Amino acid sequence: MQPTTMPKLSALLWRQFKIEWRLYVRDRAAMFWTFAFPLLMLFGFGVIFRSDGRPALTLVRIAPAHETARDQAFLKALQEARLNVVTLDAKQAEERWKKGETTAQVESVGNGYRIHLNSYLLAQGQVVALAASQAFLVAQARVSGAAEPERIPMVIESPGHAHATNYAAFLVPGLVGLNLLSTGLFAVGMVTVAYREKGKYRRLAVTPLPKWVFLAGQILQRVTSVLLQTLLLLLAAWLGFHITNQGSYLVFTALVVFGTATFIAMGFALSSFASTVETYGAVSNLAFFPMMLLSGVYFRLDSAPQWIQKAVLILPLSPFLRALRAVYNDGATLHGHVAGLTILAAWAVLSFVFAVKRFRWV
Repeated sequence: MQPTTMPKLSALLWRQFKIEWRLYVRDRAAMFWTFAFPLLMLFGFGVIFRSDGRPALTLVRIAPAHETARDQAFLKALQEARLNVVTLDAKQAEERWKKGETTAQVESVGNGYRIHLNSYLLAQGQVVALAASQAFLVAQARVSGAAEPERIPMVIESPGHAHATNYAAFLVPGLVGLNLLSTGLFAVGMVTVAYREKGKYRRLAVTPLPKWVFLAGQILQRVTSVLLQTLLLLLAAWLGFHITNQGSYLVFTALVVFGTATFIAMGFALSSFASTVETYGAVSNLAFFPMMLLSGVYFRLDSAPQWIQKAVLILPLSPFLRALRAVYNDGATLHGHVAGLTILAAWAVLSFVFAVKRFRWV
């Protein structure tokens, strides 16, 4: 075949890109986990933990045998502290406690009160106890006629002072980062091992299609898939929770592309450790689950030991999510995230170099 009759490389790349998309769309399971599952997670957790202005902390109050002026003043002060006070008799309160449904419980003891905290819900219970203690001081002052102590004002807002805390806003960047990680480790790494195991790469070697066109077509399909995933999540967050990007869309997009490149490189690197899909499943999960659980996708590790909080910062997903949340939730720049992005870049470079050295077609 004469060089002049050969299709242009751009046409070959475009054809391979379309083929990859057709194969991808035919995989209904992949389509569900890629596009539908993140939306279900966003709306599920977003609705469950959505802040609607009502008291989020509940205090069970055992009704005293005789309501005194002090009891009434204490109840009023508790309600003013924005606690959801549930008054039950002793038997009902005990049944609720045994079911594990009570975070904190207050009862009259002599001339005062005693608070019981659920040891399994200690972090939330301590917040309730502090609010109840402050309310008790207010009630005491009112009953005795003394000067009422001034309450410390409390403001709920995000770290960047951009808007009030909303769990859905916290969750959106986490789901974006988790999608990028899943794409790199499973949509790239798993497919690479499967193609090698089935001999697809071996057959490719005897075709006129350049290998780089084949690989570039796969990568382009994954990148466009990631961008579409991210766009759908941002649109769903805007329509469902009125959450929008507070920072630069250019910086946000650059971070997504940077993260995509990093995790795709990781997928190629990990694929060199396995010769079968089953083996790769175990290898990839060893990398996926620690990052999913410890990098702040669904929650922060504020109550974890300091050494764990510092150790997870070397995982690539953790600094990526911190930078992404700073931009998306608080409109920040990347100035304060140079160290984290450097760690992410190191993972990208090392993974790419390792993948190139270890990559094999058969």
